[in-house]
Amino acid sequence: MPDWPTLAASLAENGVRFAAERALPVAGGDIAAAWRVDSAEGPVFLKTLPVAEAGMLEAECEGLAALADVGAVRVPEVLAQGASEYDAWLALEWLDLQPLGTAAAEKLGTALAALHRSTSNSSTCDRYGWHRDNTIGRTPQPNPWSEDWVGFFREQRLRHQLALAAARGFGGRLARDGQALCERLPRLFSGYAPQASLLHGDLWSGNAGEFGGEPVIYDPAVYYGDRESDLAMTRLFGGYPAEFYSAYRQAWPLDDGYGRREALYQLYHVLNHLNLFGSGYLRQAESLLARLLQASAPRRK
Repeated sequence: MPDWPTLAASLAENGVRFAAERALPVAGGDIAAAWRVDSAEGPVFLKTLPVAEAGMLEAECEGLAALADVGAVRVPEVLAQGASEYDAWLALEWLDLQPLGTAAAEKLGTALAALHRSTSNSSTCDRYGWHRDNTIGRTPQPNPWSEDWVGFFREQRLRHQLALAAARGFGGRLARDGQALCERLPRLFSGYAPQASLLHGDLWSGNAGEFGGEPVIYDPAVYYGDRESDLAMTRLFGGYPAEFYSAYRQAWPLDDGYGRREALYQLYHVLNHLNLFGSGYLRQAESLLARLLQASAPRRK
């Protein structure tokens, strides 16, 4: 529970004044606590964490700003972000979001393709990563700049999650097959060099909705990477309406090899769920690894 007097004073210093006694909890978040507070300008969506975790909300704030700057798809407006003596906080505009319907899903498919056309490429090369590390859920997500996507994904995504899993006692087959996949990874990218697209980074169905008939995305884990990874994540944990995928492909067709790599990008998020929530995700991670090892096996002559 936040220390409401110091928290309210901190927000007031940043222009958000509200009556702490009228703060109402909002259900749905697994990481931060969420609240509806009524300010003089109207309702505000407030996220709070212990002050030691302020960096998570700072990175989320910067990620929302990066998505908003592109202007391809709506994200909640950041009103203010900061910390009191005890609590870190992020204040966003309140949107009465509804589940993503088919019409809004179609719009989102087109908008996501437009977002992905925002890249970090310079005159000489693509750069994958971001200007800062952030988190995927509560898990640290390292984003050092790299000109090598396969190397970036192997070291900063797969091996990072596999090391966390091993530290939590998930070794054995998972570690063995994970290491084998890391060694074979270039085979899944034969003939394919992805652009360094601006990614939402955590685009499962729970991080999108609609407001006034228009799609809205939120809770990002932003970085520059292969756009296929955003698409792969949308098929996990619920999925999106078919109209979303058809609209995306019409706006920007996918490479023929996407079907081989979809499981790879899903593996990152399943490993993260294994590390966050425990052994209930172990079988799914092992199954994805088995599929990927089969897909990347050397061809017999």
